[in-house]
Amino acid sequence: MNQEKNLSAEIFRQEYDRMKADGQEWQKTWKELSRFIAPTRGFFEGDKANDGKKIDHRSLIDSDPLLAVEVLSAGMVSGLTSPSRSWFELSLSDGQLNKQSDVKTWLYEVRRRMEDVFSRSNLYHVLHGFYQEISVFGTAAFLLEEDFDRVISCRSFTAGEYVLGADAKGQINSFGREFFMTASQMAEQFGKENLPLSIRRAAEEKRTQWFKVLHVIMPNPQANENKLDAAHMPFVSAYFTPEGHLLKRGGYHEFPVIAARWEVKNSTDIYGRGPGWKALGDVKMLQKMQKTKLIALDKNTNPPMMVSSNVQGEVNLLPGGLTRYNGTTDAAVKPAYQVPVDLHALEASIEKVKQTIRSQFFADVFLMLSAQNFSHMTATEVAERHQEKMLVLGPVLERLKNELLDPLIERTFAIMIRRGVLPFPPENMQGQDVKIHYVSMIAQAQKQSGMAAIEQGIAFTAQLAQANPQVLDRVNFDAALEEGLDLLGVPAVMLRSPAETSQLRAQRQMAEITAVTTPK
Repeated sequence: MNQEKNLSAEIFRQEYDRMKADGQEWQKTWKELSRFIAPTRGFFEGDKANDGKKIDHRSLIDSDPLLAVEVLSAGMVSGLTSPSRSWFELSLSDGQLNKQSDVKTWLYEVRRRMEDVFSRSNLYHVLHGFYQEISVFGTAAFLLEEDFDRVISCRSFTAGEYVLGADAKGQINSFGREFFMTASQMAEQFGKENLPLSIRRAAEEKRTQWFKVLHVIMPNPQANENKLDAAHMPFVSAYFTPEGHLLKRGGYHEFPVIAARWEVKNSTDIYGRGPGWKALGDVKMLQKMQKTKLIALDKNTNPPMMVSSNVQGEVNLLPGGLTRYNGTTDAAVKPAYQVPVDLHALEASIEKVKQTIRSQFFADVFLMLSAQNFSHMTATEVAERHQEKMLVLGPVLERLKNELLDPLIERTFAIMIRRGVLPFPPENMQGQDVKIHYVSMIAQAQKQSGMAAIEQGIAFTAQLAQANPQVLDRVNFDAALEEGLDLLGVPAVMLRSPAETSQLRAQRQMAEITAVTTPK
């Protein structure tokens, strides 16, 4: 047993070292991004545990880039995964089954329970930081664990704190991190009997010393679906010390780390690049321009002075101050040189750089609507204008859908099934795959571009029907209604099933026939 543990610890250490080596070059840019754009984020070599990260105000004079990041992250939360409205729908691969009332009711109830689990957990708090990380560093990750009380719980990470590995398809399937714990915390989480002797003594003496712990999650080479124990699950997890002492080993049914990239430039890249990478040069220039402006203003209002040798005592530079000197012609105190400051031109240049930074972080997309006056526009025109602005995030949504939203919902769904908190599905659903559709603000902006075609088609048909009403027989208005409501993100449970619709129409037709044939 000890031999197996030591071998496993060595394998985990090798996997961690490999992932760390792959991410070494990326950390150089991450450190700059942390310094200039996200000063409170990032954890790198030399940083201390539980040590408040200091902001270098010599480098960060203008906080506009930090505000742009905040606007983008808040906009992504409300536009992609809003806690106040539904942002996803569920359906079956068989379109006909989706129309049956019992299936619609089940899908609606599952979605409602999942939303309740999300709201009771710390997911939305973690997602806000997740969007900040991915917008600045280009990569973000968090751990989605099962929780006894709240079904799920999340643990967020920051750049430099973790490393990632990918499979042959470029999908993230391995994770490692370094973090610090006190001896008492290690004894509580791993058990005192599993600690090395030195850490066990520190726990007994209740010392506040910090110890480094390594954590690796990777595909399990000993996975066996016929065995239900943690050692044979698809993914294996291990905690160990830098010296190779295995503290805890476990397993996961699904890869528990939700890791996403803003965009991936090369197929060999494990990490991504985000708006922060593009804006870094402009942010540096903005800080330099602000520093130059402050120096110019300072020299203009308080210039360096030249003092003649005739001055008696110290020079009094206070307003109304008096300085005595001996002389008749030469000025005793005068500026060494004059600094002409064109504030208007300087401020215009700075504002231009700010606008560039805001556009790179899409802050203008989210702020432009609130800055405009829509009093003269209809509600439809406002919605169309909003959709146009949100469409610029379409390419980003596709990647986040595959790397953030799909894994998040699929893992939560699997956990809820294992916990028995989902309703039992109808019998006619056996063997059917559940599909995910996104109805967030950004997703709807993409979809609703198709609404114009439907509306124009119906309007064109109505015009032709005035000349020849028979053309209406060619249009399936029920299908147009379903397609339009789907584009609008209306829940499927809102529509009656085809059987209910047919029965209602038959009753109406029978009532009309009865009204005509009944003598008055």
